[in-house]
Amino acid sequence: MTAAGTRTDGALAGVGLLDRERIVARPGFNRWLVPPAALAIHLCIGMAYGFSVFWLPLSKSLGITASTACPDLTLASALFTTTCDWRVADLGWIYTLFFVLLGSSAAIWGGWLERAGPRKAGVVSACCWCGGIILAAIGVITHQLWMMWLGAGVIGGIGLGLGYISPVSTLIKWFPDRRGMATGMAIMGFGGGAMIGAPLANLLMNTFKTDTSVGVWQTFIVMAVIYFVFMMGGAFGYRIPPAGWRPEGWTPPAAKSTMITTKHVHLRNAHRTKQFWLIWAVLCLNVSAGIGVLGMASPMLQEIFAGSLIGLPDVGFAQLDAGQKASIATIAAGFAGLLSLFNIGGRFFWASLSDKIGRKNTYYCFFVLGIVLYALAPTFAGMGNKALFVLSFGIILSMYGGGFATIPAYLADIFGTQFVGAIHGRLLTAWATAGIVGPVIVNYIREAQIAAGVAPGPTLYTGTMYILAGMLALGLIANALIRPLSDKWFMSDDEVAALQAKSAAVNAGPTGSFGIGTGGLDAKAMLAWAVVGIPLLWGVWVTLRATFALFG
Repeated sequence: MTAAGTRTDGALAGVGLLDRERIVARPGFNRWLVPPAALAIHLCIGMAYGFSVFWLPLSKSLGITASTACPDLTLASALFTTTCDWRVADLGWIYTLFFVLLGSSAAIWGGWLERAGPRKAGVVSACCWCGGIILAAIGVITHQLWMMWLGAGVIGGIGLGLGYISPVSTLIKWFPDRRGMATGMAIMGFGGGAMIGAPLANLLMNTFKTDTSVGVWQTFIVMAVIYFVFMMGGAFGYRIPPAGWRPEGWTPPAAKSTMITTKHVHLRNAHRTKQFWLIWAVLCLNVSAGIGVLGMASPMLQEIFAGSLIGLPDVGFAQLDAGQKASIATIAAGFAGLLSLFNIGGRFFWASLSDKIGRKNTYYCFFVLGIVLYALAPTFAGMGNKALFVLSFGIILSMYGGGFATIPAYLADIFGTQFVGAIHGRLLTAWATAGIVGPVIVNYIREAQIAAGVAPGPTLYTGTMYILAGMLALGLIANALIRPLSDKWFMSDDEVAALQAKSAAVNAGPTGSFGIGTGGLDAKAMLAWAVVGIPLLWGVWVTLRATFALFG
């Protein structure tokens, strides 16, 4: 660098195209270009939520019109069979692998990401996610389930983890004045990826299917190519601010809130603090309750409201015939789609609100409001009030999504920004845990109720609602116990300076912007936002159209 934020070609000698030093922003760079780059990656990997759209077609990949079933098929033999169609349950393990590997890879490679930078992590994520889907396509062609598990589930899952956390630290550093909003914009994309990917997958499968193919492997390849282009564009769109950069005229609000630190905790020490594990519990309990609702949304609506969904208020679920059950199952699918919109909108709304009221207060809202809504849900069900029931669970799902979007900013407030991406990666093990705990608790309670003779109806889920409210009460306590860290956990100024040396701006004061990060929605930024915004709006439109058709 010859001046603050300005570099000569010689300053980059020996620096690779993907290296962190290559992507330090120069004067004139607009920070509003970074969120669409993050969205480009998150909208692609968010298709993990919508992968179930492939299960039924894949269960007929040999029989085409009907499954070629083998009565003696086991999970082990399903991995290698070439003569039997796969069961949906066998395929569903890919979904489990997605989120186990997401949490694990984020925890394992979060520290590497902080050193390597978001561009390199984004490129590796694109190669793993898209390469895994290509390998899964080969698995479909050769009818080898183990190859699909390895490709989409394991390799793709690693891509999910790296892609999910790649923009977190970068966005928080670019938007120290709006941490919640910045991470909310990106993580909103992960929630919205399925809204784009699922209808796109259906469109492609209908285009490619023939008398000898269900069209899945062709769809995999096309989507992998599309995703690779978008994800590489996002990865190469990443820039990081020089060390010491701040938005012009902004100063850290240290005096405003003791819950926001201006110091930094090293990655090696974060998990040794009780604050890390309290925030881990906060995320785990909030997600466990929300993901339990997501998993039972369709059967819950069908069994509680039964015939009233199709104009037969006096007909219980057990009295419905096969055709009527198919009709209410379609309506329940619309309910699930509506919940996904609340999930997505909540990621941006609650994360942005947290910038105003604070992260701890935002989680107080999640837990207090969630407890009230879960406790009232059985009453709404008993009243037969579909509008209040659906609205209450829409709000609950908005807080589920909002919890994901708010947690990176919460971590930055407590631990500082130097290692927040890596710390966030380790915290995502709470997500992996919740992905097991939430559905297991909900499903076992339901099975126990049925075994006890409780018929499908409002009372079947009453106990479940109260237990989920109890889980949120525990989260409320954990959130209340979170306090600012003791000074002993923070790095010294010299340690921070040594870590930031490679990207430090020469002769730069600690508060200048140097013409970096300025600007708003200029032509270049508007184009970047249009690239990700148009597909997202299309997904929202498709979802709303289906929802209105079902509930209108």
